[in-house]
Amino acid sequence: MHAKDILIEGYTRIREEVHAAVDGLGPELLNTRPSDDANSMSWLLWHLTRVQDDHVADAFGLEQVWLAQDWEKRFGLGLPRHDTGYGHSPAKVAQVRVDSAGLLTGYYDAVHEQTLGALRSLTAGDLERVVDDNWDPPVTLGVRLVSVLSDDLQHTGQAAYLRGLLQSTGA
Repeated sequence: MHAKDILIEGYTRIREEVHAAVDGLGPELLNTRPSDDANSMSWLLWHLTRVQDDHVADAFGLEQVWLAQDWEKRFGLGLPRHDTGYGHSPAKVAQVRVDSAGLLTGYYDAVHEQTLGALRSLTAGDLERVVDDNWDPPVTLGVRLVSVLSDDLQHTGQAAYLRGLLQSTGA
């Protein structure tokens, strides 16, 4: 199995987990925060998708799906155009609200398709290309892709846990 096939498998698992986390849920549960300083499922899934969209687009020289396919307008969050949620205050987290699970999964699916297209084009040598020299050591494409994969899996796990927590408390 080639490295790109392993990455494709990993990113496909994220898609499965994103869908499982929100399947059958309405906006009330999606937007619920267990406390004023906690994240909602909406924020977690929006954020992981924004980070994947931002980082993959940047690494491959692509336009972000968020902007190219008008997802920014569909969400209507009132946040800066390139905001990914990194460092959000509780007030900003509260701004990320959706009216359906389909909005979250629709955006994720569009990002997933762009990600898969980029991954399919990879050669082994591409993974060694430096994509961010602001770090020591500089970040290669391979490291960046694994970093996004790790972050996304953590956030999908958090969303799944939050779903179980809210459903068990009758929220």
